[in-house]
Amino acid sequence: MENRITRRTWLGASAAAAVQIDRAATTSDPLAWSLREAAAALAKRQISSEELTKLCLARIAALDAQLNTFITLDADSALVQARTSDRQRAAERAAGLLAGIPIALKDNIDTAGVRTTAAARVFQNRVPAEDAEVTRRLKAAGAIFLGKLNLDEMAFAGTGTTGCFGPAHNPWNLEHITGGSSAGSAAAVSAGFCFGSIGSDDGGSVRIPASHCGVVGFKTSYGRVSTRGVVPSAYSMDTIGPIARTVEDAALLLQVAAGHDPLDAITRDEPVPDYSRALQLPVSKLRIGVPRPYFFEQLHPDVASAAEEAIRHLSGMVAEVREITLPRLHAAENGDYDVELYHYQKPFFDQSPDLYHSWSQRHLNAMKKVDTVAYIETLKRIREVRRDIRAVFEQVDLVVLPTMREPAPLLSETIQETHRRPPSNTSVFNHFGTPALALPCGFSKDGLPIGLQIAGAAYHEPVVLSLAFAYQQSTDWHRRTPPILRGKP
Repeated sequence: MENRITRRTWLGASAAAAVQIDRAATTSDPLAWSLREAAAALAKRQISSEELTKLCLARIAALDAQLNTFITLDADSALVQARTSDRQRAAERAAGLLAGIPIALKDNIDTAGVRTTAAARVFQNRVPAEDAEVTRRLKAAGAIFLGKLNLDEMAFAGTGTTGCFGPAHNPWNLEHITGGSSAGSAAAVSAGFCFGSIGSDDGGSVRIPASHCGVVGFKTSYGRVSTRGVVPSAYSMDTIGPIARTVEDAALLLQVAAGHDPLDAITRDEPVPDYSRALQLPVSKLRIGVPRPYFFEQLHPDVASAAEEAIRHLSGMVAEVREITLPRLHAAENGDYDVELYHYQKPFFDQSPDLYHSWSQRHLNAMKKVDTVAYIETLKRIREVRRDIRAVFEQVDLVVLPTMREPAPLLSETIQETHRRPPSNTSVFNHFGTPALALPCGFSKDGLPIGLQIAGAAYHEPVVLSLAFAYQQSTDWHRRTPPILRGKP
């Protein structure tokens, strides 16, 4: 029996008994700080890592029964890590970019000695012996790990409702979905349970929940961040990226995570830029493309209004905004690249299909019928659209469009599969292998977040960050807090 505390065990304890906090003399609620602000407060000794970690744990204890973001909450270990970080800082040995900062990871990212379930019953008691490469980098940077966050089973779906530990709930309205598959990651960051998270994205799994939960989600270029030690979804598409409250925080997390991994076949040995410095790049000469054909169709009226206003806003900041047409992948008939899901799952699914969610069962059974020749044809077409998108980025520097075509739908309709989801605005950038960032750009009439997506050419993360930061600095959408933090769940 593992000596880790599950989410339910922690939530069963009294929050008042669990944490007694001597708050540091700060000018605001520390849990309202951005990651960068928290790092600055730690550096100035305005607060200790232990105090910050206890604050996070107290909020989790108070609110996560409603949100269901954590699968495994490793509270005791987090406090040990925090105290160690404080001792290192006192001895002037706290050198990492994330030293003393409480974060949490999507539960398909391996953590040595802490179970990694991918929210699947077949992996319910899986405890990796080694860290994923991204986990190792975060540890080396001094991050404090609170635990593992909820997701769609095996990161298959995009709703946050198919995991075996139950659905995640949206902090802005508990009756609505978070989106997925990085469901718990976006909800936990939005609710102030942690100062950042890392998720995986093979069709929108970082950006979808970021959009629905009102935070920043950054899908990186294919090969920019190592996927070694992450339960795979689609080898041709998988990427790893940060989920954070601000663009600056996403840049800081990416700085730690990015880089060549010689043991991972997909990472490229490309220099890692200074992403924080990229935030200060001028945007006045940027050329922006708006892909209205297809991507602006079937938009919810509130999304359409918010997106158009964001584009008008950006048009006053950049050199040019023009309409463009993006290439689109047309998979070969019966050649779905999602067969790569089945490739990894085969030994588990063939032996115990009944352990999988009904949605996953249908999806994996369909993948058994994919034709080999047609699949290879689809891979060929993926290479072709990755070639074709380069021509688009010779004409414009960035592409701007809504992240999702609708606000977060109802949880009940999603679980019952009565909700008809509109086409995806996110998966195309996985096909291209290019970076794409989602950030808040407004709210629906009933108070649900709406996200704007900014995409750039492969390995042009700095350019994406520069425009995202400029937009964020000139708006206040990212400063809004969900009702659950205002006592209105």
